[in-house]
Formats: sequence, C-alpha cells, structure tokens
Amino acid sequence: MNSSFRENFRVALSSIRGQSLRAFLTILIIALGIGALVGILTSIDVMKTSLTSNFTSMGANTFTIRNREFRIRIGRGGKKPKKFRPITFKEAMEFSDRFDFPGTVSVSTMASMASTLKYKSEKTNPNIQVLGVDQNYLATSGYEIERGRNFSRLEATSGAHVALIGHDLILTLFKKEDPIGKEISVGAGKYLIIGTLKPKGSAMGFGGDKTAMLPIENVRQYFSRPDMTFTISVLSRDARLMEATISNATGLFRIIRKVNIGDDENFDIIKSDSFASALFEDLKYVTIGATIIGIITLLGAAIGLMNIMLVSVTERTREIGIRKALGATRSSIRNQFLTEAIVICQFGGLFGVLLAMIIGLLISFSMNSPFVMPWAWIILGFTICFCVGLISGIYPAIKASRLDPIEALRYE
Repeated sequence: MNSSFRENFRVALSSIRGQSLRAFLTILIIALGIGALVGILTSIDVMKTSLTSNFTSMGANTFTIRNREFRIRIGRGGKKPKKFRPITFKEAMEFSDRFDFPGTVSVSTMASMASTLKYKSEKTNPNIQVLGVDQNYLATSGYEIERGRNFSRLEATSGAHVALIGHDLILTLFKKEDPIGKEISVGAGKYLIIGTLKPKGSAMGFGGDKTAMLPIENVRQYFSRPDMTFTISVLSRDARLMEATISNATGLFRIIRKVNIGDDENFDIIKSDSFASALFEDLKYVTIGATIIGIITLLGAAIGLMNIMLVSVTERTREIGIRKALGATRSSIRNQFLTEAIVICQFGGLFGVLLAMIIGLLISFSMNSPFVMPWAWIILGFTICFCVGLISGIYPAIKASRLDPIEALRYE
C-alpha cells in the first residue's frame, strides 16, 4: 500500500511538472482562496485577542455609570428624540460619598477629544484625549504609573495644575528628555507633569496612549461647558460579587437621580467587557463574509482543477492504455489521478496557509498584539483543500479508469 502511494505520488509530481503552467495557475487560485479564508479568520482571532487584552485590562470586575444616549419615542407628533440630562458633578460626587458596597469608585469627565499639547517647540497632532479624573481613576480604568506618581486627593479636589501623560505623548514631545517635572501646554493652561502612564496599546484603532489626565476640579474650572457630563467607574473587590455590586449601585443612583419606581433609568451601566462583546458580534458578520469569499474562490479553483484533470486524462489516454495492458487495475488508475488532484490542492493549501500566516503576523504587528499560531484554521485549510481535490478529481479519475485499453492504445 505504501509503495503504491509513493508510486502514485511520484507520477503525480511528474504530471504536474509536465503541465506546470496550468498546475501553477490552479495552485495560485487555491492559495488565494485558502489565504483569503484562513487569513481573515486568523486576523479576526488576532483582533479578538487584542480586544480581550485591552478591554479586560480594565478588569473583569469593573463597570461604568454614564449618561444615557438619545432614544426615539413615538408621540402624537411622530417620532421625537428623548434627551436624558447629563450626570452632574454633584450627583457623581454624592454617589461616590454614599456608595458603601466593597469596591473603589472614581469620577471622571471628558475635557476634550481632540486637543493639541505643546512642549517648547514640539506639539502633538490635534487628536489627544484630555480627561479630568480623580485620584482613584487609574485603579478603575486599568492604567498604571510607569514613572512619577499619581494625583493626590488634595490635587484632584483643589484643581492643581498637574498632569499625567500617556506613552505616545512622551514619544512625541519628549524625544530625549525626561518628562517628569516638565511643563506642557494644554489649551491655554500650563501643567506640570508629575507622572507617565505605562503603554496600554490600542484595539481596533482605539488608542489608550494618546491621553493626558488632569485633576477633575481643574477641568471643571478651565474646560467647563453647559452639557458637561460625568462618568462614574466602580471597581468591585470581588468579581463574584459583580452582579450584587451593580444592583446596589443601580439602586443608589436611581435615588440620587430621583427616578420614580417603575420608570426606566435615565443612565446607563456598562460592564468593562460590553464593548468587546459588541465588537465580537460585529466580527461574526466579517467571518461569514470571509467564508463566502473563500468558498466562491475555492469553487472557481475546483472547476479549474477539474478542467486540468480532464485535459490530463485526454492527453494521457495512450499512457493509460499502456498501463492497463501491463496489468494496471481500474482502482490503481483511479487512485493515480485522484492523488494528482489532491497533491495539486495540497500545494495550493500550503502556499495559502503561508500567505494567511503572513497576513495574521502583519495584523498582529500593527495592533501590537501577540500572534497565536492558528492551528485550527491551518488544519481547516488543509482539510478543505483535500476535499476540493477529492471532489474535483473524482470524475476525471473515474473517467480515466473506465477507458477501454484497446481503444486507448489506438488513441493518437
């Protein structure tokens, strides 16, 4: 059995060399199909790994209370957007003072989504997030101090002109200098850098390192606006008590916001992994699209392979007749042509998997995410190639095995 397989494999390679151009084009089509399918699936796995790493860095036991977005409501005049009032600083601080469940509470607000920071002659692009935070914000958000120190309670509540900056700002503003103790411009104000943050990386383009943090009271004074809303983050001390903590926080904030019994909350509570779950749901449709594209490409490759094998049967009719005259059985002729089809497909699968791994590595590198060898998708790719070779080669192989040896020997 092994010697028969080796002989079939040797003849298959010889046949592929004899029709190298057609075989190469078919291998290329199969490689593109497998590369597209396995490459996109591998890239999605890399994205999921990156998302999971970034969002769970906030902690599986963290949740956020924020202002509820617009909602559509139907009235006599048709659809009207229902606007929920912002969470005020007074409400956020009252919650922080009254919340007595085991955990850590922080209050923050967005000062600007697109600020430009300056240091001497250097300045950033206008894409820096400026946050107003208290002394607990780092604990609830997953940020860590790399150098320097965090805000003190006094600095957060007195509006001191101090700042914490993300890793990207260090690279942009302080190429060869130590940023600690340096003064930067944020808007019209000057701020002393007291700490730098460890790199957080980015997920799907959402960067956590293009960030500057100022004391929340300072932001209230110098970045104030009428619609300013505040966000409350809660870090539960025990992940097993997460639901109880959320229930306790919801009840307390309903009281603070004066929500009547039976009415819906006028605020949202979002767990730290909710964003990742929503993005995973969206990625499901990308997976379906990639699968459809890969199947269509492989269908075209299967048709092309079947055509090559039929042409090969026609061109080698006399060879088949000679082999049958020398005692070759129908099954040995059939197995030979099936082996050729499968070998061509496996070559296509090999190059396709290599292409897919390159795609995955590039995505991984661009997202600063660890690359995990996609063994499941590699096995799937080779399995699909085997099936394509089997389906494409079965009809030409049967046709070759049924040729009459006398008629085949007469063929010119």
